[in-house]
Amino acid sequence: MLKSDNSHKFELVDFSTELDRFEAKYIIPRTLVEPIKAFIKPYCEMDKHCEAAGGRYFINTLQMDSPTLSLHYAKEWEAAHRFKLRVRTYGKPTGDAPVFLEIKRKYFERVIKSRACIPYDAWKPGILKKHVNELDFHTVKERESFREFIRLASEIDARPLVYVHYSREAYSSIFDHYARVTFDSQLCYQPVTDMYNWGEGGRFISMDSGLVRNRTDSTLVLELKCTEQVPTWMIDLVREFDLIRCGNCKYSTAIWMESLLTGQGEAPFADDFEFD
Repeated sequence: MLKSDNSHKFELVDFSTELDRFEAKYIIPRTLVEPIKAFIKPYCEMDKHCEAAGGRYFINTLQMDSPTLSLHYAKEWEAAHRFKLRVRTYGKPTGDAPVFLEIKRKYFERVIKSRACIPYDAWKPGILKKHVNELDFHTVKERESFREFIRLASEIDARPLVYVHYSREAYSSIFDHYARVTFDSQLCYQPVTDMYNWGEGGRFISMDSGLVRNRTDSTLVLELKCTEQVPTWMIDLVREFDLIRCGNCKYSTAIWMESLLTGQGEAPFADDFEFD
């Protein structure tokens, strides 16, 4: 899918609690941002949440994994069937948006995301021990997503590993049922010391530099997301800018960075990335 020819104050209540989609990620220089935005202007408009937040919003994610980093290595080894467990909220500072418990599964090229919404003030010690009936979920899907999150976390003995924080500028198609273009920048992470404080008072480490990918420029992450029917304009976008798709996981990048900085391992450089 999507290959080059060279081969808030947020109102988040309508955020989908389950989504089946395809996505492609590209690492691009900042000089391409404005040309790409000009290219998609006839097909997209700024996402309403992004517009309400003044042109960009901040995403705060708590990544959970097993003691042996099994979810990280599933991505590292490109397992065909894999998942991630994460807890996410929006805004800078936090507190204006609810907290979402998310399971993000990948089956070959398909991405299936399910989530359960919890009020921000309810995200405190003991929340993951509560019975589903103690929480005010609005749909059956949310209740099942909460149960599944707890089940998977228990099976792998999941624990908090890092906070990942970044800024997103998002655009949605005005023609297609679901098609989005997002630009992620100001990527940073912090090893977890308290899984309920969203890293406040701690030091975040930048992931925007070219260090991990052996680049001299500061890049950002472009993501194209759609349902199974890829819009023609997305294909044209990839061809027009000669974009090369690459695997990019913000959580794994944080693990690589931390390993590199603590001398416990080596981060992969450009030759180690799988391009398709």
